[in-house]
Amino acid sequence: MTKKRKITVITLQNIRNYGSALQAFATQAIFTKLGLESDFINYLREDISSPTNRVERWTEGMSTAKKWAYALMLYPTFWLQNYRFRKFIKQYLKVIPQPCTRVEDFEKLKLNSDIYCTGSDQTWNSGWNNGLLPPLFLSFVPDGIKKIAYSASFGKAKLDEWEKEETKRLLQRYSAISVRESTGVSIIDDLGIGNAVHVLDPTLQLDKTFWGKYAGTGKSEEKYVLVYQLNTNSQFDRYAKEYARRKGLKLVRLCTRIDQCSKCGKAVIVPDVFDFVSLIYHADTVITDSFHATAFSINMNTDVISIYPNEFGGRLESILKLVGLENRHLTSYDDFSFVDAEKIDFVPVNAILEREREIGWNFLRNAIAD
Repeated sequence: MTKKRKITVITLQNIRNYGSALQAFATQAIFTKLGLESDFINYLREDISSPTNRVERWTEGMSTAKKWAYALMLYPTFWLQNYRFRKFIKQYLKVIPQPCTRVEDFEKLKLNSDIYCTGSDQTWNSGWNNGLLPPLFLSFVPDGIKKIAYSASFGKAKLDEWEKEETKRLLQRYSAISVRESTGVSIIDDLGIGNAVHVLDPTLQLDKTFWGKYAGTGKSEEKYVLVYQLNTNSQFDRYAKEYARRKGLKLVRLCTRIDQCSKCGKAVIVPDVFDFVSLIYHADTVITDSFHATAFSINMNTDVISIYPNEFGGRLESILKLVGLENRHLTSYDDFSFVDAEKIDFVPVNAILEREREIGWNFLRNAIAD
């Protein structure tokens, strides 16, 4: 019996974020479809490795009294997030047990895979990562072993001057690079590397039929508008409440934090990871400022209203433009035209996604070729 080739992925699956967990799950499923055995490096940033560390990070620079007040508010949320996401990772992802936090931890890894891959999400975002982290560019993998990038993201439209030279040096070691946004292709072209391919996020590479298996059968008898909000914004809240009222629908809020239960809408507090899929799958409309909630809404053929400030909306703008849904970007909190608008025609949207999926499959087949 021929032994399966193996690919090891480094990505951000340990972030307590629904999109991050689900893109890792999708990546694993995609490599399985391609006939590869896969696992994930247990990369864990030290400053977010535990609820206590996360509290310390959030309260850095505050007075002692303020730190205690915030700790009492934040710790229960961080504990619950830890429980939900660790449970998901343990049950659904194959992760190397050895944790890697510092650079020297990566040097101790036993490298026995045929291919190493930088996965999706904002793996190359120096802002999020508090600097340029060479291990996320597979710096610990020797030159003789194949290195690829699948749907990686810089999380911004251009690099800062200080990171360009090192980024170029690290990326030149890859045999194949694909990125999640068209701006990523431009960044790599500007570095003089070229040949980067723009592909879908892994969650979009797998279609509605795949995700429907994880959406559950418990569809609410009562139609609802779903709010998934990452950034505090009172105007956003006011708009969602008024939109649901005008539509005559219940408002449901997927809360990433316990304290969000005080906001408008029926609170679903830090649910299991697949409940994120289910709530979007069964919603009448999703109102969100999240890339992955927008992406899942599009993939599930659920009407979506995408809210984002122009200066920080590159990822959202990119996916809406790709599928011809730029008009689903809410540009004014006084615009309630979506209330009476016709439902999105997803036939052309699905055709575009199928075309883009073929680009993704072609890239991956070529990238992993022996």
